[in-house]
Amino acid sequence: MNGVTVSTTVNGDAVQFVCPPSESLLDVLRNRLNLTGVKEGCGTGDCGACSITLDGRLVCACLVLGAEAEGREVGTVEGMSENGELHPLQVQFIENAALQCGICTPGFLVAAKALLERNPNPTEEEIRYGLAGNLCRCTGYDKIVRAVQAAAKIMRKGRKS
Repeated sequence: MNGVTVSTTVNGDAVQFVCPPSESLLDVLRNRLNLTGVKEGCGTGDCGACSITLDGRLVCACLVLGAEAEGREVGTVEGMSENGELHPLQVQFIENAALQCGICTPGFLVAAKALLERNPNPTEEEIRYGLAGNLCRCTGYDKIVRAVQAAAKIMRKGRKS
């Protein structure tokens, strides 16, 4: 295979892969690294199902080439839990019934985490704006917003201890 060798960090682990120069990071994550939490919804960056962080910045993996991950840090939903414990956002999505079919959920979780890292105490409007790049066809947005608000509160308490 004619390809590019890429060395990167994914969810804190050093990773190396070979991919064609035109292969998207979405396809690399799903098909080469078996990180299937990243979903393809639209392939055009409009739905947010493939949301990841690249060097801490929220991006759509369908719009990034795998080769562009060289030397960078990639974060996916699989990297959210720590030591077998779900992230507060994951817990609150479950407790607030903020998920149904699950296609959009990983993208929402990654986007919400990126938002709360930038702004640990967002207003409802800031949450809705921060998640505007993610679409849901099942749950609706109110439960998702409530889950993010609840997780933010828990996370703020954790920072004060």
